[in-house]
Amino acid sequence: MKNEKKITVALLIVYLLILSWIILFKLQFSFSALDHIRQINLLPFGGSVIANGKIDFDEIINNVIVFIPVGAYFSLLFKNKSVLKAIGSVLGISFVYEIIQFIFAIGASDITDLISNTLGGIIGIALVYVLSIVLKDKTHKILNRIAMVCTVLVVAFLFMLLAVNNMF
Repeated sequence: MKNEKKITVALLIVYLLILSWIILFKLQFSFSALDHIRQINLLPFGGSVIANGKIDFDEIINNVIVFIPVGAYFSLLFKNKSVLKAIGSVLGISFVYEIIQFIFAIGASDITDLISNTLGGIIGIALVYVLSIVLKDKTHKILNRIAMVCTVLVVAFLFMLLAVNNMF
């Protein structure tokens, strides 16, 4: 595996760990601190995203945004393979999160989340495609460097968030 691919794999693993902590543990350190909900919503854009009779677009948009990097990482890792493999990987990761939430009763499993997460991944894949036209052979290296900076900033932000929450 080339050096850039190793970096991408490492960044993907760190991102998935952070994403898992956010999605599955809701930024908590204990299962006992979580609300124990076992619910499935198979109606797209209904049920769990309806608040006061209107669709809660904030949750949908947040799901799209947090999965953009997942799509970008898989696009970089599968750049010589089918785009469907990258999309399938994003869909698979999202599906696994929904199943884990159901099995452990730590959140609502929702088809809307699956759709919005996959859409975010597709946006990430498309973003890498467009950037590869502009940046050519430097795409992988430049995106890895940007991802490293973003990862450090996110981890620092999470540590600050934890420090502030533990002070009160």
